[in-house]
Amino acid sequence: MALQEKFILRVIVSEGDIRKLTMTTRPDTLEDLIGWLKGTLQANYNFVLQYQDPDFNNELCNLEDVSELPDKPTIKIIPMIELVPVTRPVEEPVEQSSLCSDASSLADTEILSNSSLDRSAPWPEVFEIPKFSVDVEYRLRQGNLLYLRDGTHLKVTKELKHDILQKLAEVIYAFDAYPKKEDLAPVAQALVETHPCLKEAGSPSGCVGWKNSLMFKVGNYRAKMRKLGRLDVTINSGKRGRYSTNGDPPNKDIKKPRKGEINFLPQYPEGLDDQNLEAARQVLVNEMIKAKPNRSLIKKEMDMTFALRRKEVVTDKPAITQIVQRWPALFSEREVCYEFTRVVGKNLKDNFFEALDRFSPNLMDLFRKKRGLSGQLLTDLLHQTRTTEPTDIRCFCLRGLPVVLGDDPSAFFKTYSDATDKDSYSETPVGILCIDEHPQLNPSRVSIVLEGSVVMEELANLPQAFCVLFGLIYALHFDYPKCMKSTFLFIQQVMLNLGRGEQKPKIQSLKSQLSV
Repeated sequence: MALQEKFILRVIVSEGDIRKLTMTTRPDTLEDLIGWLKGTLQANYNFVLQYQDPDFNNELCNLEDVSELPDKPTIKIIPMIELVPVTRPVEEPVEQSSLCSDASSLADTEILSNSSLDRSAPWPEVFEIPKFSVDVEYRLRQGNLLYLRDGTHLKVTKELKHDILQKLAEVIYAFDAYPKKEDLAPVAQALVETHPCLKEAGSPSGCVGWKNSLMFKVGNYRAKMRKLGRLDVTINSGKRGRYSTNGDPPNKDIKKPRKGEINFLPQYPEGLDDQNLEAARQVLVNEMIKAKPNRSLIKKEMDMTFALRRKEVVTDKPAITQIVQRWPALFSEREVCYEFTRVVGKNLKDNFFEALDRFSPNLMDLFRKKRGLSGQLLTDLLHQTRTTEPTDIRCFCLRGLPVVLGDDPSAFFKTYSDATDKDSYSETPVGILCIDEHPQLNPSRVSIVLEGSVVMEELANLPQAFCVLFGLIYALHFDYPKCMKSTFLFIQQVMLNLGRGEQKPKIQSLKSQLSV
């Protein structure tokens, strides 16, 4: 199946920042375009768009519908609300994200309301040390001047150290409530590089003590947030150390992000409780019964109820049949993509297919060089690849990837000629159902199976189904299927660059062979 032509646009972010961007396909709605721009530009603010209208000698006009856009348009971003940076300290007992804003006037142009999102960015590749209080900044500035003049280290008092560590813990928590030890080392290194007067004499890196102190301070700050009722840490109350309520080991069933989620368990929107959100959920159920549901209303209510939905899937882990009954709107391609953006902060389709297309040439070269049993399996798949259309190439790569990673795709890709034969896939926990009388790489009908039930049908093609299933796993807090765990980890860690966990040797090896 041929893909639509790529959509190239010129984006004026500011007078000194004009970019050429490319979308994989032309957007269907203005909401999709704005959402894609927010993710691509990492824009933590609301905006509207203007475009150069050829009917008026390319003068700027407000963009109301994407159908108005010419080929290769020039678009200008007009910021609407100035927001506080995401690294703002937590000061209130019930913290609300600095990105929360009353933007009801822009409800029709926002891809997502920020009212139920605690975080908007993942852990940064380069950690920037924040500004401290006026007193601390003054003392550090004087200390840096003395250090540069004669190499004198600043004598760090107990109060000064507390203020520095407290501020750093606040900023770290704004990114991740449970940072790993290896994440804190770059923070300590950045601290002594920004303020060299804080370097530790005799320490190889100059910051070993700062790293250890920061580790304890982050734990103390997390305990403080737990007392204030933060959901992402209160869920683990009593599960660590000797105070475990049921005698379990310290790390037993700790619920925290493991696949790169930035909004793992967000707070309820300000002023709303279980009763309010349950009423909004019922509105969603009633709307989905209609022949033509109101997409704008669904998006608004799904965003409002995001925190309630995450609480259910993370803490209660209900059966898939119950989730389908309570959240029917979630099982549509559009809402899966929105939910993935809420959880991860990235555009699902654009990131998935851009990465797949980028890796495809090297994957195909590697597949052709393979020998032995895996080489024979890949050769058989290659013979089934009938054309060089992008969709067929994507199918070949997604089918071949588990082969080179040692997974068992036969337990994941289920091929049947009759979708009504439920017994044939009733034992499949997570999989893709390919329905075709003559099995091939890109079947005529594709469905998604979770816990033995078909939850989504009539997807466009196999790559589309794989992409949506990847998003569903995040939306429903599912574990990766055991038979395809390495494949999903490769997509997450290497292709989409999600999470900071250690990569398995076979994934590192494949990444090195591809060298993309």
